Amino acid sequence: MPRIAGVDIPPNKRVEFALRYIYGVGPQIALKVLKEAQIEIGRKAKDLTEEEVTRIAGILNNDYQIEGHLRRAIQSNIARLKDIRCYRGQRHRTHLPARGQRTRTNARTRKGPKKTVAGKKSVKELR
Repeated sequence: MPRIAGVDIPPNKRVEFALRYIYGVGPQIALKVLKEAQIEIGRKAKDLTEEEVTRIAGILNNDYQIEGHLRRAIQSNIARLKDIRCYRGQRHRTHLPARGQRTRTNARTRKGPKKTVAGKKSVKELR
């Protein structure tokens, strides 16, 4: 089982799909890395030699922000937005969508599970 950037790559998958298990590596980056490392597309991850794994790891570490570095960069960007108190930072601070989505309905991913609030009593129930 190859290990790249601290992540165990699934051995039975093709390399271009297995690389996507690394945070920050998507379809396009995976193909670019394989092309630069001169590894043919379609090989299984378990068929990679140690030298090929080292080449892939070197390219990813030198040319791209992945895993912990990328997570820290994203968190620092969000912290900066919160510090300067811009609109997007306020939305992050209140755990609401930051990109203009509606919140009257939906937005359950950001807002969390529904919290039911008791409604007004109708006139008929008061009698």
